[in-house]
Amino acid sequence: MILRIGAYLSLLLLTFPAWAQEKLPAAFDRFFEQAGFMGSFTLYDLQKNTYYTTNLNDFEKLTSPASTFKIPNSLIALETKVVRDQYEVLPWDGTAKWLKTWEKDHDMVQAYKNSTVWFYQEMARRIGEKKYTDFLKKFDYGNQDISSGLTTFWLGESLRISPKNQLDFLKKLHLETFPLSPRTYQIGKELMIEEKTDTYVLRAKTGWADTKPTHTGWYVGYIETKGNVYFFATRLYQPDAARKDNFGTARKSITRSILTELAIL
Repeated sequence: MILRIGAYLSLLLLTFPAWAQEKLPAAFDRFFEQAGFMGSFTLYDLQKNTYYTTNLNDFEKLTSPASTFKIPNSLIALETKVVRDQYEVLPWDGTAKWLKTWEKDHDMVQAYKNSTVWFYQEMARRIGEKKYTDFLKKFDYGNQDISSGLTTFWLGESLRISPKNQLDFLKKLHLETFPLSPRTYQIGKELMIEEKTDTYVLRAKTGWADTKPTHTGWYVGYIETKGNVYFFATRLYQPDAARKDNFGTARKSITRSILTELAIL
């Protein structure tokens, strides 16, 4: 089944309960090819209740969420009140970090924006295994496996999630169907805002799992327009032996190129 969006070629169309089983012409493969990476772009159209993806085989493949887990992690921290609010400052311990931007005191607003690992690792210690287990079940988040360690399970370790699951989680977050307080939803959604214009609001998060031999990069989020909401998940792969400097930037540039062609941005 081929679905055309405006004047553009189709992505793979997925509708429930049946999935399209044939590979349709890949309209947006050129963006991955130009950047030099394998991967996929997946979209969920809320109004049409329809999934689209450039790679059916990647649609339900599980990999580490990496820092995209900061979205549910922030919600859990706020809901359990392990921090007073998004402005409570945690002190940097003075040790060298992977990024210089991490080497300062942080509140959650800064930690989310800077993807500051140590801040969320402290959140994890305060939250504890039992609460994580409970919330990941409520969120139906990935394989819900935190067995590799309380402060590392989302960093290329035991926790795994697919593009489809990322979109389903984000949809439920947007629709506020999780058992969370209005305060948690309000703060959590504010944290996620990356861009706000007269025509749309973009909420998103990047992630990078340094897993050898293949790194995994994510860019996930959703765009609220005046007439609809579009959820997206882009995932890139990079062999460690062929590392390229544009891996980090390509996650966003590929996504924005596709969303622009679809006239969503």
